[in-house]
Amino acid sequence: MKEIFNRKAFNMIVTRFAPSPTGYMHIGNLRTALYSYLISKHEDGKFILRIEDTDRERLVEGATDVIKSTLRTTGLDYDEGPDVGGEHGPYVQSERKEIYMEYAKRLVDMGAAYYCFCSKERLEALHEEDAVGGYDRHCRNLPKEEVEARLRAGEPFVIRQKMPTEGTTSYTDMVFGEISMNNSELQDQILMKADGYPTYNFCHVVDDYLMGVTHVVRGSEYLTSTPKYVLLYDAFGWERPSYVHLPLLMGKNEDGSVSKLSKRHGAVSFADLVADGYLPEAIINYIALLGWCPKESESEFFTLDELRRAFTIDGVSKSPAVFDFEKLLWFNGEYIHKLDFDSFTELAAPFIKSDIPANVDREKMLRLLHTRISKLSELDDRMSFFITQPAYERELFLNKKNKIADFDIPRAVLTEALGLITPLTSFDNDSLFDALSSLAEKLGIKTGAVMWCIRIAVSGLAATPGGATEIMEVIGKDESIKRINSALSLLQ
Repeated sequence: MKEIFNRKAFNMIVTRFAPSPTGYMHIGNLRTALYSYLISKHEDGKFILRIEDTDRERLVEGATDVIKSTLRTTGLDYDEGPDVGGEHGPYVQSERKEIYMEYAKRLVDMGAAYYCFCSKERLEALHEEDAVGGYDRHCRNLPKEEVEARLRAGEPFVIRQKMPTEGTTSYTDMVFGEISMNNSELQDQILMKADGYPTYNFCHVVDDYLMGVTHVVRGSEYLTSTPKYVLLYDAFGWERPSYVHLPLLMGKNEDGSVSKLSKRHGAVSFADLVADGYLPEAIINYIALLGWCPKESESEFFTLDELRRAFTIDGVSKSPAVFDFEKLLWFNGEYIHKLDFDSFTELAAPFIKSDIPANVDREKMLRLLHTRISKLSELDDRMSFFITQPAYERELFLNKKNKIADFDIPRAVLTEALGLITPLTSFDNDSLFDALSSLAEKLGIKTGAVMWCIRIAVSGLAATPGGATEIMEVIGKDESIKRINSALSLLQ
């Protein structure tokens, strides 16, 4: 096996994103990928995608494609990976099976690992007794001759790491500082399973070394596992990578408390959020701020290029970050509102399921909605009153702010309005507003009261995207007159 050159000596930062293809792309996984990408790209380094599929029982068909598609959609382009290639491939762990066995046997030869022949039944019985808190190291000191004989006989085995039993193991994390663990708490973990596949605890260390990874970025749940990994580096005589553990991601519970982010808090996969009408750029911007704070900017809005320039590890927090759907919704709305109209209509098209009748001016309707929605999936619901007016009670016309205490005012407004709009040849917003504004002075009420009455009549809603005349322009003259007449019937 070709050994790597020391990338640290060349001041090249190399990070990797190494997910298991066991399901959807969780927001936590995406944040790990994003931070890994930003750490390397801030220094013009390399970003690697590696698929860790050695847990064969949990594999989900198509999950690898979801991972790659998500990275492409979010702009997290990797320099090396399964479909990109590179000098350190293959980049799928199941295709590297022989590599791990070679390195595991090296550890055995160096006295840092050993063959374990314990049967499944013995291990289960040991677990039931629970007397020693884990594996009892039964095979740790088997005579060499016995080990060789059992191997020749084809007896099934695993290879375990030989952990120190005294002292402590420490390492320095770039976020959390020095982390130490008593070696007496470390179990002789399995490196190679009986099926010939490696465990995650072993293969990711070998791969990170062979691929020249200088900075390992992952969630803080691995803080107490890392001593096992640095002992492997030390056993091989390899330089340890820099570790960057990210703060926990939490979700808000209904009672106001927080707990680790999960499905019960809402859509927590990237695909689900996109399907719900969130823009990838908004998602990336928001999750970048879940555990990181820019040092030289008060703005919350960053493009991916701006994040690359601004992101530094010293801005990563130790404290858990709370995923707030309301804040994400606000972010997303801001991104939607900043889209040019052509881009907005293109993105909106898949979310419009309703049939839009000929009388409704689609473009003018979408222009009204463009800056009044927070996610694209709101479109169908927000446009429904343009298509079909909802049923409403006549009490909706009453309004304290506009001093409408009885039904006489709306009856008078709508009656007069019909006489003004029926002869109009131009049914645009400006013409309608000019025609209807004169009603306020004639009836001795405020313009706001006039527009309130007409807006209720043509929409059937107390809150709408756009005012009365804008709505009338969208639904057209015939529909507007029809709705006003229906309102007058209701007011009788």
